[in-house]
Amino acid sequence: MIEKLLFTRTMNMLEMGLDAAALRNRVIADNLANVDTPGYKRSEVLFEDVLKQAMGRDTLLAGTLTHEKHIPIGRKSEFSVTPKVVRSEDTSMRADGNNVDIDREMAALAKNSIMYTALAQELNGEFQKMKMAITGR
Repeated sequence: MIEKLLFTRTMNMLEMGLDAAALRNRVIADNLANVDTPGYKRSEVLFEDVLKQAMGRDTLLAGTLTHEKHIPIGRKSEFSVTPKVVRSEDTSMRADGNNVDIDREMAALAKNSIMYTALAQELNGEFQKMKMAITGR
């Protein structure tokens, strides 16, 4: 019961976003580390599109389960989205078959850093609201 009060859906979604951004950072670092590896194909993290799809399936209505064999209706109690790492097999302009573009990866890294910082600040704001509710200040 206390978990529902302390860890809201917003905090859950912010946590998932931070996890996806951390994973994306590792994938971009792998891509940059292999920029000169012949035949290496870059990878990328898909999260935002998967999250949008999951949110589109989510409804505000939820049925009550009175028996373990009942079929759940509407919103699930646990909302979870897992980021997907996919290998990009698009063609390369390089003779060695490597398709990592260092400029593209550096831009993605900068964008991801900004996203991570924004998500961390939002999560901090949620904790500040909780602290204010508890202490009254």
